[in-house]
Amino acid sequence: MMVRSLALALLLASSATHATDAANVAVTNGWIRVLPGGLPAGGYLNFENGSDHALSIVGAESPDYASAMIHRSSTDGGMGRMEMVDSVALPAKGKLAFAPGGYHVMLMQPKHAVNPGDKVTVTFTLSDGGKIPATLRARPANATGPTD
Repeated sequence: MMVRSLALALLLASSATHATDAANVAVTNGWIRVLPGGLPAGGYLNFENGSDHALSIVGAESPDYASAMIHRSSTDGGMGRMEMVDSVALPAKGKLAFAPGGYHVMLMQPKHAVNPGDKVTVTFTLSDGGKIPATLRARPANATGPTD
């Protein structure tokens, strides 16, 4: 009986170790800027971490695009630049915006035509292994926000 109790305790501890905080992360205002001719699309949204644990967004994928990467846009000496980043911090009980001119998800090589008004799915991976699915609405190339 003692061995069975010990095995059960180990199993429960093991499953708690693999739990993620993904259920405590909300995403809102998701949208992408669709460019003509299959050019890459920038995706923007807001994250809110309701958990007590700091997390990082470490990856993205989409069934609608061949690849998805986390990028950061910046301006240095009047020159705009964009670079891929490995992770973006999402503080405990904090918020993070992926917005034009800053962090965004770069969606490359659409697998089908994506037109304004369409919805695409992007799933973000967290540092604890959790997955956050998000629905982003396609907006025209001149859009500056989710509903402008």
